[in-house]
Amino acid sequence: MSNPPISLGLRANWRQFTLLAVINAFVGAMVGLERTIVPLIAKDDFGIQSSLIVLSFLISFGVTKALTNLFAGRLSEHLGRKKILVAGWVVGLAVPLLLIFARSWGWVIVANILLGINQGLCWSTTVIMKVDLVGPKRRGVATGVNEFAGYGAVALSTLMTGYLATAYGPFPVPFYPGVAFALIGLTLSLFFARETKQYAALEAQISSPHPAEASSQPQTDQPTFLQVFYLTSWKNRALFAASQAGLMKNLNDGVVWGLMPIFLAGKGLPIDQIGIVAALYPGGWGMSPLFTGPLRGRLGLCNWRAGLRDTRRRPGYSLRHRGHRCLDIPFGGDRGCGHVRDSASQADACSTPCSFKHDYRSLISGDF
Repeated sequence: MSNPPISLGLRANWRQFTLLAVINAFVGAMVGLERTIVPLIAKDDFGIQSSLIVLSFLISFGVTKALTNLFAGRLSEHLGRKKILVAGWVVGLAVPLLLIFARSWGWVIVANILLGINQGLCWSTTVIMKVDLVGPKRRGVATGVNEFAGYGAVALSTLMTGYLATAYGPFPVPFYPGVAFALIGLTLSLFFARETKQYAALEAQISSPHPAEASSQPQTDQPTFLQVFYLTSWKNRALFAASQAGLMKNLNDGVVWGLMPIFLAGKGLPIDQIGIVAALYPGGWGMSPLFTGPLRGRLGLCNWRAGLRDTRRRPGYSLRHRGHRCLDIPFGGDRGCGHVRDSASQADACSTPCSFKHDYRSLISGDF
């Protein structure tokens, strides 16, 4: 039995798009479990006095997530988006259990290593899958909704754990909802989410001025992992600047996550109020992309000066590899210029067909 025909667009794929937004909300909720509680229990429950050791949970999370992001894109191209999403949730199942039954600070470190893998695989994959579904015209909407769902859930989960800690103590009851978050996320991903890699391939085929020639182009013309990494992290100054902006944004988030609860507790603020303050940052973070994401298709928010060509007077610029225009840099969300996605929609302006655009989508996203 042949597979039913597929089409690009938000209206044609709104059910899967909505499902992926819900899944990413549970991904964000997993992070929210820790934002109020973990920095506090380090000293109160595990007797950790060194601030550097307290922040070790955050360092282990950040390093692991960064490395996982780096390889998630390539893996999703080889294994499929859905398999990576499910694998991330399988890893995530252990996170709340390790936190609930933690007997030493080492358990918390291990839990955060697994949380970094969970976030790197699931968050990156959900946004790639949304972009796959909506096609070239609604990428800003896809990235904006993904950030809204994820960080909105971070804020709500952070707020909830603050109230649970006030009512039942900071350890271990506030981590109980994490078991439900992981189980629901895994169930939705395993039984209801569909593979979207074929949508990216369809977009690349439609966008090429010579589909038959593009589909027969040898795979050796595709950039390697190291080529993409070098191009986006150093050689291309626009993407280098975007990566720097993302780095500073995440450093700010690390300060809010790791140090603010300790600072506020030192000022005598109760845990439920600490939870409110800790939730404000991801809450505001999540609201803005809902509006700025769609605007990226209408307004130019940044003025890049990196020698890249803006061939259609649209926000963002085209990146070339071996003469092929294979990537644009759309702007959306409160990350400033941080959302980096491919642009198969501009292939009609290419001087030569480009058959690896959808590879760039996942690779560039992970590298950023």
